[in-house]
Amino acid sequence: MRMSKLLMPTLREVPAEAEITSHKLMLRAGMIRRLAAGIYSYLPLGIRTLKKVEEIVREEMDNAGAQELLMPALLPAEAYQASGRWEVFGASMFKMKDRYERDYCLGPTHEELFTQAVIDNVKSYKEYPMTLYQIQTKYRDEGRPRFGVMRSREFVMKDAYSFDLNDAGLDESYRKMYDAYCKIFKRLGLDFTIVDADSGAMGGSGSQEFMVKSPVGEDGIAYCDACGYAANYEKAECIPQEKPFEDGDFDIEKIHTANAHTIEELVSFLGAEPYNFAKTIIYKADDKYIAAMVRGDREINEVKLKNLVGCIDDLELAEPFMVKQLTNAEVGFAGPVGLEIPVYADKEVAMMKNFIVGANETDMHYKNVNINKDFTPVQVADIRVIEEGDVCPKCGQPIKTAQGIEVGHIFKLGTKYSDSLGLQYLDEDGKSKTVTMGCYGIGVTRCLAAAIEQNNDEKGIIWPVSIAPYQVMVIPVNSKIEEQVSKAEEIYEELKAQGIDALIDDRNERAGVKFNDADLIGIPVRIVVGKKCGEGIVEYKLRSEAEAAEKTIDDAIKSAVEFVKSNI
Repeated sequence: MRMSKLLMPTLREVPAEAEITSHKLMLRAGMIRRLAAGIYSYLPLGIRTLKKVEEIVREEMDNAGAQELLMPALLPAEAYQASGRWEVFGASMFKMKDRYERDYCLGPTHEELFTQAVIDNVKSYKEYPMTLYQIQTKYRDEGRPRFGVMRSREFVMKDAYSFDLNDAGLDESYRKMYDAYCKIFKRLGLDFTIVDADSGAMGGSGSQEFMVKSPVGEDGIAYCDACGYAANYEKAECIPQEKPFEDGDFDIEKIHTANAHTIEELVSFLGAEPYNFAKTIIYKADDKYIAAMVRGDREINEVKLKNLVGCIDDLELAEPFMVKQLTNAEVGFAGPVGLEIPVYADKEVAMMKNFIVGANETDMHYKNVNINKDFTPVQVADIRVIEEGDVCPKCGQPIKTAQGIEVGHIFKLGTKYSDSLGLQYLDEDGKSKTVTMGCYGIGVTRCLAAAIEQNNDEKGIIWPVSIAPYQVMVIPVNSKIEEQVSKAEEIYEELKAQGIDALIDDRNERAGVKFNDADLIGIPVRIVVGKKCGEGIVEYKLRSEAEAAEKTIDDAIKSAVEFVKSNI
């Protein structure tokens, strides 16, 4: 491709809307442009990279025996209503009515539709197992779209679904997808970690996420170097840790704590340790209100809490006016004693003695409170967030934590959707049995952002060869010198002849502009044709390395071809 013909509107300044590196560089490199909040157009460099990611995904899915098809994005409500997810997705699902007042949505995911396709088209148990997939645009009405294509309202996803006769078959299909995902992310040049995860709205018996460690990741990862345990914060099991508490059978006592709303303020006011307190948070869970308790130095894991209480739609903090109505106190003074809504307590709260809680009265707290003496929770469970240094649930060594970007997620769905939609088969004895399913997703557009987050410097993107929009860039230093132009053209044509995606900067621009653009858009190999081209010498440079080297034209071409083909 000739840069003089390429639509590549690079930017010198960082756009105000961009918060993270990948978003900034995708805009500056002319890969994407924002159309509305969470909605982006892909320009030529962006679409080339996107298609290369798709092709790697497609090749490895095909190699694993999966079959590609394509479902509509505009979907009737009936299948989602049958599975119960028409309500579960809540406000995140784009819903609409057609001219006949029938309900439709823009597909957020396709478990129900793939299940229906198998019901309609598979007639014999002998056709199982099978795995079907698609690469398609999904739609989710994110409450806060941010970080460019990392969290957008329209995105490209690969979703696959396996159909097996039994759990043993599901285990084998799941293993194949696990292996295929490892190959995909390695080929994409991503440094990834596999973690146990919460299944969320997808349901099922178990799942794992493929996470790219990054400080801008929105997901927390807990991992153990000693045994290899890894889980995201939503799933990571917390082993209760004992703390020293004052023994003795003391009477509960109300104390005045003026203007001490937070644990930090209470610690300072009372001269106690954070773990001497148990904080009580009021939530709205669907259409009811609940209270959740954790130790004062801990945080509530809202996903664990949502799963525990069986929340179908939303779990959200109660509004201040409702907190006051339920507790007779301002926010910051809620407590479990005498509270008339269900109380859920973390396991560590059950280990506490003579601790301090809000008294459900503004500026007042209780001390010497004990569980099952002064209040009784409806359930005690692990509802806290794991922290750095906590005990590994697998081997007991200290846990480490990091932030990560979820790029893939695989689920063992079991019979959740086949039961609700009626996907069954007749076995060889003529008995009716339920098909067992798995679900496997990759955020294709998110992979682009993750690759940039892991591969960049102060000059721009450093693309892995496998997904670079072009693999080699040829730059004649001075476009007014015929010898440089003709040699650059020869190199460009030879690279294309050898199957390389080559780009030539034939623009009438200063050398500095050309070099800056080359670094910004991140082409892996750069061949610069300058003053020594008459001697058959050019400059050869890898984008990932600081230093350039002089090579003969033939050696430069050979090196570029070998580098590309060994890293593709």
